[in-house]
Amino acid sequence: MLEDASGSLFRQYLTIARLLAGQLDFQSAIRAVAKEIALIIPHDHMDVCIITPGSTFHTAYESGLETDWSKRPPALIEHSPIRGLLVGETDHYLTPDASEDPRFHFKGAFSDPIREHNLKARLHVALKVHGETIGALSFSSLAPDDYDARDLEHARSIADLLAPYFFAIRAAEQAKQSAIVEAAARVREEALRQGAARLTEVLETERQRIGMDLHDQTLGDLTRFAKRLERLSLMGSVSGEELEPLFRSLQQSMHDLRQIIEQARPSVLQLFGLVDAIENHLDRSIRDSGLQLTWTLADKTGGDSGHLSPNVAITLFRIAQEGINNAVRHSQASHIAITFDRDGEALTLEITDDGIGMGKGAKNGGSGIDNMRIRARLIGARFSCGSRAGKTFVRVKLPLTLQEIDR
Repeated sequence: MLEDASGSLFRQYLTIARLLAGQLDFQSAIRAVAKEIALIIPHDHMDVCIITPGSTFHTAYESGLETDWSKRPPALIEHSPIRGLLVGETDHYLTPDASEDPRFHFKGAFSDPIREHNLKARLHVALKVHGETIGALSFSSLAPDDYDARDLEHARSIADLLAPYFFAIRAAEQAKQSAIVEAAARVREEALRQGAARLTEVLETERQRIGMDLHDQTLGDLTRFAKRLERLSLMGSVSGEELEPLFRSLQQSMHDLRQIIEQARPSVLQLFGLVDAIENHLDRSIRDSGLQLTWTLADKTGGDSGHLSPNVAITLFRIAQEGINNAVRHSQASHIAITFDRDGEALTLEITDDGIGMGKGAKNGGSGIDNMRIRARLIGARFSCGSRAGKTFVRVKLPLTLQEIDR
């Protein structure tokens, strides 16, 4: 009779091993074997908790009664009623009545499910691989004093059977998460590399433009001044009337030089902040265009637009500058509106006009649109543009983090 019982138990262990095969996650695995395990150790509740490698957290996976233990992943080991087992102080717990056992009800212990579900007899054994505790296998009964030393030995055998498989699942999940993190990092790195390369190209083009402006305009003016001054120096005396054209030309040259500097370094942004800098650029662009354009600017961020980090602020300014220039030069609009808004944890900059809209080529990319998109990507913002309800828009949505806010 004893041999029959041993043979039956061995077959049940083989069945458990067969049911585990092909299960790729903890919850599926525990559910797949729960019915067979119940033939060996009857229970009202069973769970497996797995320790997150290299951390102080664990996650529970249940069968039978559904409790808050599995609804709060991941949970701190120090708050677990079986923390002594999870940290290796013991390799099992066996209690006739968990509701009265002080081992489960220390200060800070999350033992509410024991009381809420009236769990009495409880049996816990460590899941170990190569001597390392990777979690615990737990059984609970609504009846008191329901488990004995024989059940403890069976539980240890089942734990020895489950532990290597759960260890493999945990390793697979770790590898998958590592692969996801690594792939995401590669994508970000490639995007930044491409963005940086494109931005470098844009900056080089800008440097060349400034160089040409200085050569063709400022250096040309200075050359003319030098020749005129040379001629004046050969004269015995110079009247104010003869100096007056030179003075006017010098003033114009200084004005042109200031414009070149302003395009390269937005001093209004540094002195007065992002919103004022954009307002100044918008007003000047419309005024210099000679067009009959009206405009509005609204800041609905509650002051957050004035506390962005310098890098983010200048990037948003450059995007707004390009958007305004496009609207003034090409939209044939009668009104331009700029809005800063705060939506939850994101700040949105939107430029709209009532002009003729963007051509297909502009939406899909052109140097101006590409530059704005790249700049947005480099600060982690989402860029979009298009037309809706007769309005053309350029929008930048920036998730706000502690790195972007500079208070």
